[in-house]
Amino acid sequence: MESISAKIIPNNLSFNDIKVGRVFSFEVFVDKALARSFAKLTGDKNPLHLDEDYARKTEFGQTIVHGMLLGSFFSTLVGMLCPGQNALYLSQDLRFRNPLKFGQTVNVAGVVTAKYDTAKIIDIRTTIKDKNGTVIIDGLAKVKVRNE
Repeated sequence: MESISAKIIPNNLSFNDIKVGRVFSFEVFVDKALARSFAKLTGDKNPLHLDEDYARKTEFGQTIVHGMLLGSFFSTLVGMLCPGQNALYLSQDLRFRNPLKFGQTVNVAGVVTAKYDTAKIIDIRTTIKDKNGTVIIDGLAKVKVRNE
């Protein structure tokens, strides 16, 4: 399986390069192999995400993607795209809006909503949407832009 970051050309943006309103995004296909890797890495082996028989009996009717697996893609957004290697992640809030079923491509996006000159901090409104544009997760990232 090709890594997600292998498809992304990393940025090295300075604070001055980043403009309010600029959008950064990438797409990723989310399959059960990714969930198994996430479960192995984190130890989160909740059957709602991994066991079809168990999940079939839940309100979802089938397995769904770990919310934190999806949320972890915001690290890729910040660490690879905005600002890229100059990122120092300060915080990220997450709101889990809708479940995601496996076998879908999601769009991971961030729009710069504010810049704080004295601290060299940016706010990024983060979203993950499915192919129909349904918001799966949204939130706000605060990122310090280092090495000015």
